[in-house]
Amino acid sequence: MDSLKQAPISITETVRARSVVQNFLKPTQLTRYQALSELLEADVYVKHENHHPTGTFKIRGGVNLIHHLKKKNAKGVITFSTGNHGISIATAAAWHDMQATVVVPENNNPVKNRAIIETGAELVESGRTFEEASKIVDRLCRERGLYYAHPANEPLLINGVGTEFLEIVEDLPDIDVMIVPLGAGSEAAAAITTLRSFCPRIEIIGVQGANSPAAYNSWKSKQISSAANTTFAGGFATGTAYEIPFQIYSTGLDDFVLLTEDEIYESIAMALYYTHNLAEGSGASTLMAAEKIKKRIKGKKVVLQMSGCNASPEEIHKAIACASFKTGYNSSN
Repeated sequence: MDSLKQAPISITETVRARSVVQNFLKPTQLTRYQALSELLEADVYVKHENHHPTGTFKIRGGVNLIHHLKKKNAKGVITFSTGNHGISIATAAAWHDMQATVVVPENNNPVKNRAIIETGAELVESGRTFEEASKIVDRLCRERGLYYAHPANEPLLINGVGTEFLEIVEDLPDIDVMIVPLGAGSEAAAAITTLRSFCPRIEIIGVQGANSPAAYNSWKSKQISSAANTTFAGGFATGTAYEIPFQIYSTGLDDFVLLTEDEIYESIAMALYYTHNLAEGSGASTLMAAEKIKKRIKGKKVVLQMSGCNASPEEIHKAIACASFKTGYNSSN
């Protein structure tokens, strides 16, 4: 099954993945928001990957990978995650009648932990961070004879995720700018692979939390590097860049925006206010990133990825409490 990790990443494979993904998932909504368009002085659309049954785009990749594992008669699957990747693998495994084990950091988002457990997967809590959680996976994988589904270095995941961008170009073929969150990097890699096949001149811009800037630093230096990893936003909480997606986004991104922790909380509030959608920190981040580069995108047709909605109650409360200048909302009113 190691051959699965050598699968090509391409538009051809993304189209093939679509024939698998569409058996389990409906296309997600691409919506133009007038108020956001006026705020950003651009033609602004949001791709609602938060509307999936799992609340995250990652289910697309999980379905494609697990489909191929099932064809190979895999005994089971194991992975590590801060939540959304784990939810994806656990859910896709349940849909394919396959056992899954998900390792998460201690004190992980309880909303995401509950979602993993509800699929019937085994949840293992180990380590303080994303990277520390990964250390137990090798041992369990060997002991139990499971397939190790890496959260980033999996071509079949990236091809599956690419199906969301096929939907975007079908709905909006003349897109000028795509803004995507970037943690481990599968979504950015999929966006670059898919969108540039149809829209060669499109600008693709990544977003990450300044408190966990490993991907940004790696993109900037053009070499894989590690960095402090302290953001609350699980989708950004990686302490290193990963080889396969890095090879694609290191040269494929046109720009990269970093957000402070307060700006990420503001993003959640903006998503609630302007789109009436609950989004987690990384999932909402593209709204604030677009505001920070407002001059650059002025007058353009822009798609913002709303990649996930699995925020904890504490994150939602803090987001509403700090909501201010972008929404005009004051929690004391």
